[in-house]
Amino acid sequence: MITSVPGFTVGHYTDQKAMTGCTVLLCPPNTRGSCEVRGNSPGSRELALLAPEKSMQEVHAVLLTGGSAFGLAAATGVVQWLEERGIGYQTPWVKVPIVPAAVVFDLNVGRNDVRPDASAGYAACTAASGGPVQEGSVGAGTGTTVGKWKGMEYWMKGGVGSSSVTMNGLAIGVLAVVNAVGDVIDEDGKILAGARSGEKGFFGNTEPHRPLARGKVLNHSNTTLVTLATNADLTKLQLFRIAQRMHDGMARAIVPAHTSFDGDVSFALASGTVQADLDLVGELAALHTASAIRRAVRAAQGTGDIPGLASSR
Repeated sequence: MITSVPGFTVGHYTDQKAMTGCTVLLCPPNTRGSCEVRGNSPGSRELALLAPEKSMQEVHAVLLTGGSAFGLAAATGVVQWLEERGIGYQTPWVKVPIVPAAVVFDLNVGRNDVRPDASAGYAACTAASGGPVQEGSVGAGTGTTVGKWKGMEYWMKGGVGSSSVTMNGLAIGVLAVVNAVGDVIDEDGKILAGARSGEKGFFGNTEPHRPLARGKVLNHSNTTLVTLATNADLTKLQLFRIAQRMHDGMARAIVPAHTSFDGDVSFALASGTVQADLDLVGELAALHTASAIRRAVRAAQGTGDIPGLASSR
């Protein structure tokens, strides 16, 4: 779990009736961050500040939210929650909370007139804890789906997943929100969740090149968001390199990944308390990105006519 990294906490806001929600990662003091946008259809807030050449050296929270662009309103609630607690970048006049955010499109699953708002972001912060992260169809993963490359009638549930490792004082954790156009692949290269062919089969087994069903796949409606937290002491440029490596893990677990229909984004955050080798952190980042994505679909509950792996066990 990403909460095994000291100081980082996670909270969800879930609306099961509307099939949407948001997830917040609250950071300890002195956390640096960077990101990489690999997808072609992203929706985001404050990502420019995370570019390695920008001067901002603080991140106070990261918000992952449903509701597409509407859901970015939830960041206002996160900012309010942080300001009330005196958390933010110190200016001569006021502390300004730095809250990057990215969205997934879930308006095609539940009620598309109900989206996470400021109160949802605030509630997610209030719910945040350092305990085990609830996975599956919760928070930003409430209305997410996978396997849409053949058309939405064949999709399965996506969700939220988390994976982590601790070794010799180094802690690394990844949180994933999976809403991919592609199929999710297990550790042996077999399809875990994706475009269904019959009761137990998958189209990807007979159409391995996964030609996208153009006209059936809605552009801008698919995204996988991954956020890494570590206690390693890394610069913003090094964190940008880690964010790039996280996309390697995404491509290991999702086929196809980074399509013109996806808005994939990776965040990398570091609290800077432990010295660590950059390449080791990078490989662990890729490994646990893939693991978090797989855990997300394994824990996903089905809804309506959209099956989930957790429902079929």
